[in-house]
Amino acid sequence: MDRRTFGILCEMVRDIGGLKDTKNSSLEEIVASFLYVLAHHKKNRTISLLFHRSGKTISRHFNRCLLAILKLHEVLLKRPQPITEDCEDNRWKSFKGCLGALDGTLIKVTPPSDQKPRYRTRKANIATNVLGVCCPNMQFIYVLPGWEGSTHDGRVLRDAINRPDGLKVPRGCYYLVDSGYCNAEGFLAPFRGQRYHLNEFHGRRPRTPQEYFNMKHSKARNVIERCFGLLKGRWKILASPSFFPIETQVRIILASCLLHNLIKKYMSFDPQELEPVEEDDLADDGPLDNEDYVSFINPTQDWVTFRNYIANQMFNSWRERLNP
Repeated sequence: MDRRTFGILCEMVRDIGGLKDTKNSSLEEIVASFLYVLAHHKKNRTISLLFHRSGKTISRHFNRCLLAILKLHEVLLKRPQPITEDCEDNRWKSFKGCLGALDGTLIKVTPPSDQKPRYRTRKANIATNVLGVCCPNMQFIYVLPGWEGSTHDGRVLRDAINRPDGLKVPRGCYYLVDSGYCNAEGFLAPFRGQRYHLNEFHGRRPRTPQEYFNMKHSKARNVIERCFGLLKGRWKILASPSFFPIETQVRIILASCLLHNLIKKYMSFDPQELEPVEEDDLADDGPLDNEDYVSFINPTQDWVTFRNYIANQMFNSWRERLNP
């Protein structure tokens, strides 16, 4: 985070989050110590020596700053915009009406001892299952942390769309999902039993509309995987279990996603990503006008037909370009 973005963050937590200077610590120092904990995952004693404050003071400042940043969710979470007919991005232009991609990721946590079995994953790790939804320019649209690691991704998604303040999918729009989710209205999954991952296509052209659709789907949906990788690489506190109360650990995950969006929005160059980001792509958009949202996940023949139509249209256009 550069100085300009740090200054913007301090203004936001002061004006929106209600964070204030204390008698002995400035707001900038409080925010800096908070970011240092997230970025380096150092213990309280290390931070207190670095900032010359008592451990109790560092802990109090951390929790105050965390709550202030969470109040920025309405400002920092990206408002989705569907892919339009005039889209020129080769990854996305075939998916008209698409809002982005979603997936679940596991982040290691330290729950109370009596709750550990619920958080145990199939690989025997203790983790929370986090649903992440992002737009094509790698900003988070919606994040739902807190579910136990043993919970299936589909159940987490159903919970997200049924919450009053949960994920909103306008009818006629959709998100790209992997084969672990249902191919249902609002959620476009790849064809099962066909090649999907990009490394499976190296040196081999797609032979059927289903394979070509899966290849294009994988290239576009990979944006959420890149988001998760960038998030965990930037904030080391997400790379290994912390020893805060489980409620605080869940809040840290959400705060990390909000800070990720802040950096993507206000920094023209992200050294963590090692490539420049166009400023125009990061402008805030207005809310979607459609207020009729998908309220349940139910595979239907209409949605299967819709997927087949897109696959055939993609494949035929590709064949025409190969054989004009």
